[in-house]
Amino acid sequence: MATDAVAQLADSLAKTQVTEGELSYKGQGRKFDNAQSVEEMVKEIQEFKGLQALRLEGNTYGVEAAQAIAKSDYEMRWSGIVNSAFISPIQNSLGAALMTAGARLTVLDLSDNAFGPDGVKGIEKLLKSTACHTLQELRLNNCGMGIGGGKILAAALTECYKQSSSQGTPLGLKVFIAGRNRLENDGATALAQAFQLMGSLEEVHVPQNGINHPGVTALATAMQHNPQLRVLNLNDNTFTKKGAIAMAQALKHLRSVQVINFGDCLVRSEGAIAIAEAITEGLPILKELNLSFGEITGEAALLVAQSVEGKATLEKLDLNGNCLGEEGCDAVREVMDGLNMGDLLGSLSDDEGEPEEDDDEDEDDEEEEDDDVEEEDSSVNQVSSPLSVPRPPDASSFLCFPSPDKLLKLGTKRALLFEQQVDVADAGKTAEAFLKISSVYNEEDKDVKSAVLDSIDAILRKAFANPSFQGYNFISSLLVMLGLLKSEDKVKPVRVVPGHLQTLEYVVRQDYFPQDHIAVLEAFMSR
Repeated sequence: MATDAVAQLADSLAKTQVTEGELSYKGQGRKFDNAQSVEEMVKEIQEFKGLQALRLEGNTYGVEAAQAIAKSDYEMRWSGIVNSAFISPIQNSLGAALMTAGARLTVLDLSDNAFGPDGVKGIEKLLKSTACHTLQELRLNNCGMGIGGGKILAAALTECYKQSSSQGTPLGLKVFIAGRNRLENDGATALAQAFQLMGSLEEVHVPQNGINHPGVTALATAMQHNPQLRVLNLNDNTFTKKGAIAMAQALKHLRSVQVINFGDCLVRSEGAIAIAEAITEGLPILKELNLSFGEITGEAALLVAQSVEGKATLEKLDLNGNCLGEEGCDAVREVMDGLNMGDLLGSLSDDEGEPEEDDDEDEDDEEEEDDDVEEEDSSVNQVSSPLSVPRPPDASSFLCFPSPDKLLKLGTKRALLFEQQVDVADAGKTAEAFLKISSVYNEEDKDVKSAVLDSIDAILRKAFANPSFQGYNFISSLLVMLGLLKSEDKVKPVRVVPGHLQTLEYVVRQDYFPQDHIAVLEAFMSR
């Protein structure tokens, strides 16, 4: 039996691959339990001249075997790849050996090991050591780190960056891969802080981590501080509108992004519109955009398709599995064909069809809630009115209860009062103010008409002049409030009156209103 075992091991070692300083035992499917089982391997390692990389993945190693391998590299300098299938005590052994040997790692790959938070503790000292000051790629895919492991990892990377910076060679991590690790919001947020500090990332892959909009927002903020970012993969996390808008804002600060994978992230229509705006304004070398399975409607998908115009490097646009409907799919194909990019559009075979309207019961519940609020407001007013002292009208009281009379009583300074009252940095509040003011528009009353248009001009001119104003978010908020676009927040649409549309018709002809926003309005208004 012993002879057979030795022969089998010799045969396995004969298959060992050696490439430019790399010694590989990759994928041999062997089980090494003790020191004796790795004697030949240790001998190979000790006799290898100029060892730069040792690949051990695809095998099973016991603690004793790993300790024997670790001792073999005591005198060696490493600069390369350490792939393993090790649990925590084994990681400690190899980590200690690497530090003792004065290793300088550029790639550390521990993927596909379910070592959990304890496994991260096993490499914590290694990550903080000088061995990782030169680290460029960290691959921890499918390791089950969890929130705790994510926090430990973030703290270790932060410490590594601080120590390496104090020595004049700051950690310049370029590739971070940690898919399927159950990081969730807290783990992602902790890592985002480390990413923001480093600012050197070129690729970030964190798919399938149960991250919701708070974690997505934290990552978005961090990405803004990594100007060389080329690949951003958050597939199968949950953005919703808030996360998608935050990520769209981050993309506006990045010029080197080539691949965006937000597939199965529930970006929804409002998020897709924000992302389309970011693409229109920048991302000149975009190659791939994946917004599949995101509950995006036909109109929003159309804007995404239009946003890739002029992207000469584009190779693929994936909008499959959304809610375009048959007409929406045809419209998107037509746009892409018109841009001579029809062959770059992925399949739409899994389209979910146009979304169904909300259940009547949900609408009734919302109306009842609104009615309750109105009744409470009414009762408060009835009690307080006899005791209240009349006061001069102001912009805030008009916005609470709009009326032509109140608008006129604001006097000639009404435009200035609205400028001061409305927070134009908030696209949603700006849209709400627009609808409140335009609701009293009267084509037959020249004084009221003039007062409405002057006030609207003042607010929107200030808003669109602000570089940070999110114009597409203003449009999407407006469409939601008018009932032309669904919102995940279940916003109850306003009662549309002629003044809304007449004022909007006036606004789109003004010089401050962006021309590319008109196409968005037309797409929804023509429904």
